[in-house]
Amino acid sequence: MNETPNRVTVIEDGSAAYAQSITIGRHLLMADEPQSRGGQDAGPSPYDYVLAGLGACTAITVRMYVQRHNWLLTRTTVDLWHEKISSTDGAAVIDRFHRAIRFEGDLTNEQRSRLRQIAEHCPVSETLRHVSIVETAEAIS
Repeated sequence: MNETPNRVTVIEDGSAAYAQSITIGRHLLMADEPQSRGGQDAGPSPYDYVLAGLGACTAITVRMYVQRHNWLLTRTTVDLWHEKISSTDGAAVIDRFHRAIRFEGDLTNEQRSRLRQIAEHCPVSETLRHVSIVETAEAIS
């Protein structure tokens, strides 16, 4: 099953200094910076979208696992936040992503523990833990 991934296109919106229109497949989103960072808060910040992706991936991964095992999970809620911290050597700043997961349903302590382990390995978690390559090229009109 080879599915063509959606292309993501981001275009300056023009309605505010940092406002961006985002098209992902058939979905239209907005992004901006909060007023505290010079934006008009016309949409979530780029880091908010990273957190949303991590949270959605976590909940989807847990749901897939639960369905395969017929466990009685009724709902997963994932609360997330992000901070920048100094590395142990103090020379670099690194990103720390926090994730608090709430499982609702008739689950044993062992099942809850297993679901926390499964959540640790959602694909977005794995991506954020690895070094990535970001290539930039100028698009030709």
